[in-house]
Amino acid sequence: MMTASTVPTGSVPPRRTEPKEASAPVPLRWVGPLRISGNAADGEIDVPLATYESPLWPSVGRGARVSRQVDGGITATLVDDRMTRSVLVETADAATALAAARAVDDRLDELRVLTRTTSRFARLLAVRHEICGPLLFLRFEFTTGDAAGHNMATLAADKLLAHLLETVPGTRYGSISANYCTDKKPSAVNGILGRGKNVTADILIPRQTVTDLLHTTAGRVEHLNVSKNLVGTVLAGGVRTANAHYANMLLGFYLATGQDAANIVEGSQGVTYAQDRGGDLYFSCTLPNLIVGTTGNGKHLPAAEDALRRLGCREERPVGDNARRLAALAAATVLCGELSLLAAQTNPGELMNAHTSIERGGGAPHAH
Repeated sequence: MMTASTVPTGSVPPRRTEPKEASAPVPLRWVGPLRISGNAADGEIDVPLATYESPLWPSVGRGARVSRQVDGGITATLVDDRMTRSVLVETADAATALAAARAVDDRLDELRVLTRTTSRFARLLAVRHEICGPLLFLRFEFTTGDAAGHNMATLAADKLLAHLLETVPGTRYGSISANYCTDKKPSAVNGILGRGKNVTADILIPRQTVTDLLHTTAGRVEHLNVSKNLVGTVLAGGVRTANAHYANMLLGFYLATGQDAANIVEGSQGVTYAQDRGGDLYFSCTLPNLIVGTTGNGKHLPAAEDALRRLGCREERPVGDNARRLAALAAATVLCGELSLLAAQTNPGELMNAHTSIERGGGAPHAH
């Protein structure tokens, strides 16, 4: 057999044929059930987490056990739902850019009609603008049904941009993507104006449950949250975020349910709030930029399809409700992991001991 070292000089080694599509197995475990209520999901539901970080499963599992000790469990409140795409329009100067922005505002109804021609589900909610010298940034905001909506929003924005360039004087093409969305990058604009699902998950945990299951007190959790999540994040220069590890739970949940995992960048920008209420612990996680969907690319794959079905996100519901249910479950999962980690960090040595015993003890189960 000819090897690379025996290929004659001047000849081309045979090309290695690679499969067009392959998969990278990530261990997955269903955790729970967690108890959830609110305006988008309710019941007791196991949740899937695909991760190499095996201590995440028991940590989220402990938070889920806490949720089952509370009537109503974790309350997930969906506050807002929109997907955005920003475009860049170039003009001669700021005055022309302002005139163009006002023209766009005047044509909102016209743009809404045009949006509906691009998709059965896309609806234009609003258009925001930002001017920087001769540059006009237009941020289109859409509802996108049960899809996360990246492509749907871009398709609609492309048509709207072409129409505006033809009909608004003094404008010329800059870019179909202007970074004012903002997609897969940390920013302040998403938290302020909204992108994806805005969900707050909260729970009021009785004093005895805090002691028995979390091995701490409400006062210690509140103190740590202020010192670590709030003050520590400010000192680190965090952008509209103050939490311990939202990205851990989001990535595991996103991979298990067929989401675009890069969206954990903005998705993990959220704020944890903790308050000692006479020994009981009020605890909340606010995630203003959750980008999830139950239809679209990746959701048809067998593992994701099975996960979405088991989560109850394949039921006959009004358009958008399955995706909103998924967002509520994601937020509740984040709360379970965040609560458990902060409780552990109030006790010296607990976090490292847990990691050591699970990881070195072969605690990672096989994927299933």
